[in-house]
Amino acid sequence: MYNSKIIGLGHYVPENVVTNDDLSKVMDTNDAWIQERTGIKERRHVVKGDGDTTTTMGVKAAKIAIERAGIDKDDIDFIVFATLSPDYYFPGPGVLVQRDLGIKTVGALDVRNQCSGFVYAISIADQYIKTGMYKNVLVIGSELHSHGLDMTTRGRGVSVIFGDGAGAAVLTREEDTTKGILSTHLHSEGQHAEELSLIAPGMGNRWVTDIMEDNDPNDESYFPHMNGQFVFKNAVVRFSEVIVEGLEKNKLNAADIDLLVPHQANLRISQFIQKKFQLSDDQVFNNIMKYGNTTAASIPIALTEAWEEGKVKSGDLVVLAAFGSGFTWGSVMIKW
Repeated sequence: MYNSKIIGLGHYVPENVVTNDDLSKVMDTNDAWIQERTGIKERRHVVKGDGDTTTTMGVKAAKIAIERAGIDKDDIDFIVFATLSPDYYFPGPGVLVQRDLGIKTVGALDVRNQCSGFVYAISIADQYIKTGMYKNVLVIGSELHSHGLDMTTRGRGVSVIFGDGAGAAVLTREEDTTKGILSTHLHSEGQHAEELSLIAPGMGNRWVTDIMEDNDPNDESYFPHMNGQFVFKNAVVRFSEVIVEGLEKNKLNAADIDLLVPHQANLRISQFIQKKFQLSDDQVFNNIMKYGNTTAASIPIALTEAWEEGKVKSGDLVVLAAFGSGFTWGSVMIKW
């Protein structure tokens, strides 16, 4: 048996910065309203025609992670790509990354667990490495939300929150089982699936042909829906539970956490969790102020920035935690 460990991190965000004041020009909102409810000041949006897609952003982040890992792209044995916004309905972006990076014909897996996607993807990579099946696994979280948002007053409750970007990590084998990823913890509660969802197009509900035939300008089924207060109430409970689960599994307590990197869904959620676990500002990393919620990309972007700023050091206990659509949630306990 082995552990897995992260040896390379990278991220990419589009150059186009969209501030709250920019959004106020296309919908009835303002900077104070957005910051009070979400903590977000700005986000990045892909400009149509500039060439960025979910896959290309993931590739850019992956190239940085591979270089920092000190390995060659052909040392990658497997690819796990987490996203809710693939370039195509099918095939998924995992194989597109394999093609665009020019990696040999390794396996490529797509993960559709939205905000929890990167945590789920890390858990999958961890298990493949622990069992000895693969040595080096590339994990990517990438999202292009902006092209699918309702950028009007009708959609402001959701559209002001989300941004575009990508993050990546390279995991490899660690023979010292006191180091690396100590444990991962995954959960779901599908009874609340529609509380945070995008219903159409889908093969079980609104088909693409139905939408095209109806041509109904009031049809909101193809825009994201979120019951914000309900999601918030569930998030703070599940975040807490899954962090405690990871700590107890490894006979640790909150005081042992050197850095918590939560999914960047809402700054108020992160602040609630920070207060509950009595963590200092130095023990929690947030960057939602700059990027908004980048769903599966949020944790790898934040973890990369934390590492770049010297906030992640050898021997640190780093905790990743996420909650989102599904509902799904999870945590990763890492001895760096």
